[in-house]
Amino acid sequence: MSETSELLGRMAALSDDELVSVLRAAVAGRPGLGAVAAALAQAQFGHADTGSPVTLDTDVVEADVMPIASEQVGGVNPVPPVPFGVAGTGAPTSTGGYSPTGVPTFDSVRDKVEQRFGTAQGMDELDRQTPAGRSVDEQWEAREAAARERLDRIRQSMRGQDSDDR
Repeated sequence: MSETSELLGRMAALSDDELVSVLRAAVAGRPGLGAVAAALAQAQFGHADTGSPVTLDTDVVEADVMPIASEQVGGVNPVPPVPFGVAGTGAPTSTGGYSPTGVPTFDSVRDKVEQRFGTAQGMDELDRQTPAGRSVDEQWEAREAAARERLDRIRQSMRGQDSDDR
């Protein structure tokens, strides 16, 4: 017990930056402490939330309701934080394409991009089936044919000049 007290005393004497460095080194490579490492990284770069300290108490009370990110909108998040890491509860899972912290998952972002791409392709196909879309395609093809014809005439005239120079 005296070793723990001595260690705590030494840690209390460290500056905040030194303590964060020591704690980051202590949790490095420990997958179960990934959340602690993330919080320490935020603290080191000045992005840490200055709210109430984290406790091991898992009872959710009115004071535990976290304010929303934007103070301009006002109000609070009606969903209390879900404690995890407590015996009997699994790791947090994503619901509805979002992590418990509200960050979109890679799968949900990929699905949205694929859906938008598919919608764009479908709209393009439908546009080509309308009279206006067909006329645009016909105009494009006519311009392409005229450009190829003009390029061929230029090439022929260049060949004629090359043979005259010799």
